[in-house]
Amino acid sequence: MRTDVTPGQTSDHKGFDLVMGDHLPAPGALLADKGHDADRIRDWAEARDTIPVIPMRRHRKARAGVDRTLYALRNLVERCFGRLKNSRRVATRYDKAVESFLGFVDVACIRLWTRRFVNTA
Repeated sequence: MRTDVTPGQTSDHKGFDLVMGDHLPAPGALLADKGHDADRIRDWAEARDTIPVIPMRRHRKARAGVDRTLYALRNLVERCFGRLKNSRRVATRYDKAVESFLGFVDVACIRLWTRRFVNTA
C-alpha cells in the first residue's frame, strides 16, 4: 500500500522528504516557493551541491538573493498543477484511498499529455 501522499492541509516543507529522496540524483537547482523556505531544505541542497532558488520568508533576518530567471521556470510546474486541478476529483481529493487518488492523478496526467497530439499535422 502506498502512503506517500500528505493530507491537503499539511505544510509544503513537510512533504519535501517524500519527493526528494536520497536515492535520486542531485539536481542542479532546487526551484521552490516560500513555503519551502526552511533551514533543513537549504542544508539538504547545499550538501548535494544544488543551488537553492527559494525566496526568503519575511521573518528571516539573513537574506539571500534569488536568481529570478531560474525562479521564473517554476511557472511551468505551477501551470501543470493548475491544469491537473481542473479535474475536480483531483482538486477536491474525493478518493479516500491513496491508490485511488494517485490512480486518478495518473489518468489526469495522461489526459493532459494526449491533448498535445490532438489537431497536430
